Amino acid sequence: MRLGIDETAIREVHSSWIDAVNAGDLARLLTLMTDDVVFLNPGKEPVGRREFPSGFLIGHQRSWIHCVSEIEEVAVFGEVAYTRCRDSLSVKPRAGGEATELAGDRITIYRKQPDGHWLLARDAQTLSSVSR
Repeated sequence: MRLGIDETAIREVHSSWIDAVNAGDLARLLTLMTDDVVFLNPGKEPVGRREFPSGFLIGHQRSWIHCVSEIEEVAVFGEVAYTRCRDSLSVKPRAGGEATELAGDRITIYRKQPDGHWLLARDAQTLSSVSR
């Protein structure tokens, strides 16, 4: 199956996002999100672009974080698209101790910008602890 230009571009943004998360690269993440981005996390208040950096930096200062994300679906509707993914996350405290393993589903909504680039606009995940 041949992917369309927009689907290919969205898959590239997704891959860049995961690479930046794993590298702790906040500056790169900020280039991949809209100004009005909203992140939804279970049991927490929604987080916007203004609040995102502090939470991201604190998380990476306290722990080594490694995410694997497999895209299960991409759909494009003109200037809006979404991906549905299956994620697994390993969070290992820098101070030592056992890593916490999380897994769950994620849906991300992207918006095409006037310059043709796709940016992350909304993100909701269902990560929870994996029993060992």
